[in-house]
Amino acid sequence: MAANKMTLKRKMELTARDAKRSIPLYAMIAPFMILFAVFVVYPVLKAIWFSFTDYNVLEKANFVGLQNYYKLFLNDSIFITAIKNTLIIAVIVGPGGYILSFLLAWMINELPHTLGTVLTVIFYAPSMAGTAVIAVFTQIFSNDSNGYLNALLKNLGITQEAILWLSDSDYVIIVVILASLWMSCGVGFLSFVAGMKGVDESQYEAAAIDGIRNRWQELWYITLPNMKPQLLFGAVMTITSSLSVGSVGDSLVGFPSPNYASHTIVNHLNDYGSIRMEMGYASAIAVVLFVLMIVCNLLIQKFIRKVGT
Repeated sequence: MAANKMTLKRKMELTARDAKRSIPLYAMIAPFMILFAVFVVYPVLKAIWFSFTDYNVLEKANFVGLQNYYKLFLNDSIFITAIKNTLIIAVIVGPGGYILSFLLAWMINELPHTLGTVLTVIFYAPSMAGTAVIAVFTQIFSNDSNGYLNALLKNLGITQEAILWLSDSDYVIIVVILASLWMSCGVGFLSFVAGMKGVDESQYEAAAIDGIRNRWQELWYITLPNMKPQLLFGAVMTITSSLSVGSVGDSLVGFPSPNYASHTIVNHLNDYGSIRMEMGYASAIAVVLFVLMIVCNLLIQKFIRKVGT
């Protein structure tokens, strides 16, 4: 009994000593933690609270319980359409953008340094210059016969009349998905490039001695296991961006889109939060999107952790 007390006392002394030594470290991360709490944690908690209220900014928020959520899932057919469109875009743009980013990064890693740097800038540029991408897609998918794609299809004899790419509800979501894919090589793509550059070359040499004979085996047994942090980061960024698609559709096909064909959760959120000023209802939409992002990220991270194991 006495020995157990001495052991517990010793552990407490060591803990107190370690905590005292860590004070400078806590002081250095304190500014970030304070800013994170003020600008991330507090707004999220506030949005969760407002999601249970009837709030229009001008008047005091009134607690209404789960009324906003009942309305969302039982009485708001447009929101159900927004969920469907968001998941369609996320299922295509998420994995598609992730795989595309990884393959491009793998290709760049095999090229000379100067050429690889130039191509990195070229592939990353669309994610920064969203306005330019929208302008290009507007010209390619223009509704009139002077649009590049309509003119090409007409010259090839495939169509006789111009297709209303940006007005027909059967086509608008396709255009939005293509534009989103082109803009998907963002920060995750850069993390893949950096991760591949950071793999120790001696591991490939040792693997060749152990029997690795081709690039695919190198990729699976060496590159991917060494890139787990970058793979996880890229997955988080890709899923988050694919679930938050909204402005691309607004710029290409207008708001609201024809028959709400490309209407997403973010579009619905902007509608009630920025236009109608129904902040309680908009907060409920934001909470649903937040939970959806967390669930998707957890599933993807669980899958990626198994790579190379």
